[in-house]
Amino acid sequence: MVDTNDEWITSRTGIKERRILKGENQGTSVIGAGAVKGLLENTGTDARDIDLIICATVTPDMVFPATANLIADKVGAINSFSFDISDACSGFLYALSIGSQFIETGKYKKIIIVGADKMSAIVDYTDRSTCIIFGDGGGAVLLEPTTEELGIMDSILHADGSGAPYLHMKAGGSARPATIETLTAREHYAFQEGSTVFKFAVTNMAEVSARIMAKNNLTAADVDWLVPHQANKRIIDATANRMGVGPEKVMLNIEKYGNTTAGTLPLCLWDYESQLKKGDNIILAAFGGGFTWGSVYLKWGYDPK
Repeated sequence: MVDTNDEWITSRTGIKERRILKGENQGTSVIGAGAVKGLLENTGTDARDIDLIICATVTPDMVFPATANLIADKVGAINSFSFDISDACSGFLYALSIGSQFIETGKYKKIIIVGADKMSAIVDYTDRSTCIIFGDGGGAVLLEPTTEELGIMDSILHADGSGAPYLHMKAGGSARPATIETLTAREHYAFQEGSTVFKFAVTNMAEVSARIMAKNNLTAADVDWLVPHQANKRIIDATANRMGVGPEKVMLNIEKYGNTTAGTLPLCLWDYESQLKKGDNIILAAFGGGFTWGSVYLKWGYDPK
């Protein structure tokens, strides 16, 4: 469908495979609910004990209700309230930070954070600049209180709306509702000016990761893992280099999933969970449309099962 080949894609992005959710009426809530069900089973948690579900996604099942509402219904979290946030590739970080505040105030005891996207729903497969990058996927984590020095320790989050022209969807919102003209012009797909986004991502994702280390007096030796947004291997390498972290400490699975937007960070944690140890210092970092970017410092809460 487009003029490209495996060597071109792999050398520029590091992507070898992607997953696509298929079937009628299969939205992001299907991915999110699957992740949450697995999480509840792994942690021995009753869905009725969940207080809040936050879903980070830019591909909601529908404009309303929130995809988080649909996920809660699918998993039986009948006592929770739920809402979505839309912050593109940084959404999972934003949601983690929001959820942690409810825990820290003592308001709630069990909060699930979901990061999931069905990017195939908004990708133009005739556009080489985007169609080779994005895949479908997601994951979920459970936040609970602790008296130990573990969990989410700090976060630095940013946004700059002036970056919107370089990474956005042209139509489908209230400013430019769907019409025959917008559909004909193929304006309901993700648009990206790749070179500009790449430059901003390299600079900001690397810088914010170094800043959170400095803010918390962490050296490269103190960092056990870097969990970077899986958009492009060159961006990941630049972030690791800026932090002084070697490749052995970098979570990397872009070759299997491509860029799943809000799903990339929890997918990394899922893939590497068996290698994580209680107390590990972990830096999560992301950059996405909006522009949005940020970093979260957490100390891993448990040993492998």
